[in-house]
Amino acid sequence: MPTLNWIGKDKVLNHHLEVPFHVLERQYSFDEAGKHEEDNGSENMIIHGDNLLALKSLLPKYEGKIKCIYIDPPYNTGNENWVYNDNVNDPQIQRWLHQVVGKEGEDLSRHDKWLCMMYPRLKLLQRLLADDGVIFISIDVFEYAHLKCIMDEIFGIANFRNCIAVRRGIKNVQAQFEEVQALSLGHEYIYLYSKNTHAKLPKLSKPLELAKAGKWDTFWRGTDRPTMRYRIFDALPTSGQWRWEENRTRKAMKNYEIYIAQYADKISIDDFFIEHLMATNEKLDFVRKNENGVIQYYVPPQTGKLLSDNWMDILLSGSFAGFDTEKNVLLIQRIIDWIVRPGEIILDSFAGSGTTAHAVLNMNKADGGNRKFICIEMMDYADTITAERVKRVINGYGEGKKAVDGTGGNFSYYELGEPLLVDDKLNNAVSTEKIREYIYYMETKQALPEAAAEEPMLLGVYHGAAYYFNYEKDASTTLNAAFLKSIKTQAEAYVIYADTCVLSENKLQQFHITFKKIPRDIARL
Repeated sequence: MPTLNWIGKDKVLNHHLEVPFHVLERQYSFDEAGKHEEDNGSENMIIHGDNLLALKSLLPKYEGKIKCIYIDPPYNTGNENWVYNDNVNDPQIQRWLHQVVGKEGEDLSRHDKWLCMMYPRLKLLQRLLADDGVIFISIDVFEYAHLKCIMDEIFGIANFRNCIAVRRGIKNVQAQFEEVQALSLGHEYIYLYSKNTHAKLPKLSKPLELAKAGKWDTFWRGTDRPTMRYRIFDALPTSGQWRWEENRTRKAMKNYEIYIAQYADKISIDDFFIEHLMATNEKLDFVRKNENGVIQYYVPPQTGKLLSDNWMDILLSGSFAGFDTEKNVLLIQRIIDWIVRPGEIILDSFAGSGTTAHAVLNMNKADGGNRKFICIEMMDYADTITAERVKRVINGYGEGKKAVDGTGGNFSYYELGEPLLVDDKLNNAVSTEKIREYIYYMETKQALPEAAAEEPMLLGVYHGAAYYFNYEKDASTTLNAAFLKSIKTQAEAYVIYADTCVLSENKLQQFHITFKKIPRDIARL
């Protein structure tokens, strides 16, 4: 498979592994009762912080569990004033730090910077996706070719599903000129990739304003396929063809005979079709010869219209928050309605004004679902714009005839906290509970159970092994005979963390103990 090379690529291929793991610190919770310090248990998150660090902080709890990701990264148009901030250990890239990325022709490394920024984030996003998950990425002409190349490399070309076209507003400034350099841009793109090739997408349809009743249409078609000409109802066409192959047709004829014989005097064919579909998930075919001798097939009732990758019926940009790059909430609602089932999670790591959270709350209100959102925004407006918008949506907004009822719902607001390790040592500023959560996840890929009062050092038991974290912030801990006597949990094996171990190898083997030294043996994400 062809690959794309750029300045700094070899330095960012594994940068997502080198990024330090930071803990998340909840600042407040919000629900219909307002803002409060107590944790309301919400699984909806708004995170303020660098999204590369924040994505890594999500791994212990959410790796492989996100059903849908939507991101709207910088398009790198030259007008966004975005800054490269990733602290990659390379002299060339270090020179890019904290500098605004310039315009085309002025900044010759602008595309290299964008690719170096995107690559490690996409690697972490792929890890967070569930096996049947999908990712949507908004982009326009400035970087869409480069993005396609790195998405093929990271996710695999076999997992490319669609390049969706979405309508953008057009400013008619060209009308004053007789000649132009290029046509106005009338659309943008959304790339769609799956995590795995076996993932299936539901059919996507757009509801019709008025549902269409079922109807009968002629079964003969003008296209000329001799293999599709056979005798039915004593009719054998000499040109053209029947609509379906013979076996399907004869089954459809039998279906209509059954309907007429058993159900026609009790229920309309539309209702019969719908009831059978709801009961069995089978769409019945019908073929008949009408009173005028015309052979017809049944066209079922339609409540929606199947959509392709042409989404030009919907405008890309939104106007709720007056945000420069704000996306239309209806666009994100279409994605959520299509992909995200109640109880599943959608992640947006370039959250901006909070459109994704808004769309989730709208959808949950509409159908009573409990979809969840995780939104990450690095800019300082994460609280004043992103979270503020979500608060307004929950409680309702507008006045008079423009008033919109609240959706209800909740979220918790987080700041990116301290790194877990500093100079390869556990950071004393990080709470012991968060360290315990990390250690247990790295061992088992499971969430930390509630601590047992009688065994405060026990993390949990998983697949027959008991995990202990013998740790004190301001003192050295030892795995010794006294610690062994304190163990109350019966298990097939034991994994015990401590600063030192004075037990012999024979003793460790006798009790099926694996000793892990703090911090040396703490696994790195």
